[in-house]
Amino acid sequence: MNRHSVFNNFLSWRAQHLADRSFVLILSIIIGFLAGIAAAILKVTVITIGEKLFSFYSDTDTILPLIGFPVIGIILTIIFLKYIVKDNVGHGVPRILYVISKLDGSMRNHKIFSSLVGGSLTAGFGGSVGLESPIISTGASIGSSIGQLLKLSYKHKTLLIGCGAAGAMASIFTTPIAAVIFAFEVLLLDLSAASLIPLLMASVTGAVTTKLLTAEQYLVHFKVTEDFIVQDIPYFIILGIMCGFVAVYFHFMHFKIIQQFGKIKSIWTKAIIGGGLLGILLYFLPPLYSEGYDAIRLLVSGQETNLLDYTFVDGSNATVTLIIFIVLLVIFKVVATTLTTEAGGVGGIFAPAAVMGGFTGFVLSRSINEIGTRIGLHEGNFTLVGMASVLGAVLMAPLTAIFLVAEMSNGYELIVPLMLSTAIAYLIAKRFNKHSIFTQKLAEQGDMFQYKDMTVVKQLDIRSLLEKDLLTLNLNSTLGDLVRLIKKSKRNIFIVTDSDENFIGVVLLDEVRNDMFDQSKYNDPISDFLYSPLSDEKVSVDTDARDILNKFKKTGNYNMVVLDGTKYIGIISRANLLKEYRESMIADIDEI
Repeated sequence: MNRHSVFNNFLSWRAQHLADRSFVLILSIIIGFLAGIAAAILKVTVITIGEKLFSFYSDTDTILPLIGFPVIGIILTIIFLKYIVKDNVGHGVPRILYVISKLDGSMRNHKIFSSLVGGSLTAGFGGSVGLESPIISTGASIGSSIGQLLKLSYKHKTLLIGCGAAGAMASIFTTPIAAVIFAFEVLLLDLSAASLIPLLMASVTGAVTTKLLTAEQYLVHFKVTEDFIVQDIPYFIILGIMCGFVAVYFHFMHFKIIQQFGKIKSIWTKAIIGGGLLGILLYFLPPLYSEGYDAIRLLVSGQETNLLDYTFVDGSNATVTLIIFIVLLVIFKVVATTLTTEAGGVGGIFAPAAVMGGFTGFVLSRSINEIGTRIGLHEGNFTLVGMASVLGAVLMAPLTAIFLVAEMSNGYELIVPLMLSTAIAYLIAKRFNKHSIFTQKLAEQGDMFQYKDMTVVKQLDIRSLLEKDLLTLNLNSTLGDLVRLIKKSKRNIFIVTDSDENFIGVVLLDEVRNDMFDQSKYNDPISDFLYSPLSDEKVSVDTDARDILNKFKKTGNYNMVVLDGTKYIGIISRANLLKEYRESMIADIDEI
């Protein structure tokens, strides 16, 4: 018995003895475990590469390596993707959303390792990006590949993609609650008990796996050392407003740079220009190197002056100099990040957005403390709250950002200011940008659905809904021929075709009712009663169900003629389409 036969026997046994709900739950644990291993590999690889690169340099050496290392990483990433993988990895979360909306939940298997390797090379050599995008892409690909291998349905594959993404995010940040919220808020999965439990299991498994396999110093954690003070609320409101506009700036600058790089056709030209500009930024602003969490640790722990190490900044007026320097970091972090990805690197925007927020929170609190010495704002708290505020506004996912920072700081002491500032920042960003940074391009191209019910509509099988019981007439027929056909028909619509069976039009019973009993007109050509449907009253068999619904809404018709090229193949009724939609929605809620 060969392996293929054994595998088919297993699938048959599973279908008979193991319910879908239980099977998906088991798979969610496996996927979470694999995502945790992948996250541990990514973290260790990135840190090891960085340590090896700088092991040849002492503290007295120049920062020139900062200029060259990221460019080398970008070039190695391009070579890997172009000549080994021979495919475009694409940007992590937007690609996942595209797969869920348009590709039936099926990701290419190579994304399990291609995002991992590409992210390791880019971030390991100091590209100004986050690790979350490649690992989330890897986790989602693990879930999709398992779903495809086991021949699962769309809704099961989508849920496993969510499990992989949530498990990966929980692993990279050790934040299982935020990871589950991310799956609902960003990936737009249904919030139901059926999907919640597998996501929880995948997230917990991923976080525990990474924690067991990774040394504590590799994990992204911060410590809250001061309690939240109610009197600080007005300043957290100001912080929320500032962070909202920082998020708007992030969104604008990100897509502005993408637009400019879109005019460049050669990937090598992009690499040279993007890498060169990135190197210049790193030379003058070294903290832009890599993710940026090390800089946040310095701010939270009270070692902010260390940010000026290896710079040309004169620290004689330390406070003013530091504030100006960090403002420059806020301005250019998004530039460095987008240059990295547009030059050919692989990475995410979670970390850059959060880091920009942390810088914003520190600048505000330090400035206020300098102006009013009696106020005494705790700068570490404002740094952490700023991280969540900008991140939530950029992602248009405030809950994800709130719980991410709350878990990363090992407690919920700051939950009130986190909620307040992040909500304000989100509202401001939403006022200026309809879509998140992940969904902007997809929405513009019509490649994603913002709501789950529209994804269900897209998955409806139009061919299975075709009604083929309408009787047909030749264009050369007469009214008498139609009358004889009416006696055999249960429908009030008749299809007219030419001698080559090409669709010509329809005859409606209501249009011939006054003449059908007048035998003197039985020799009148059927063309006298013919109605040729407009373009909005007929569809191709390959037309998306969403477009068919739009046509029903526009025309008010109850039936739509369906053609295969020029040939009539049936009609689809609005009632049956909506019935199938309702049943699919109920199945997605009640089943796993």
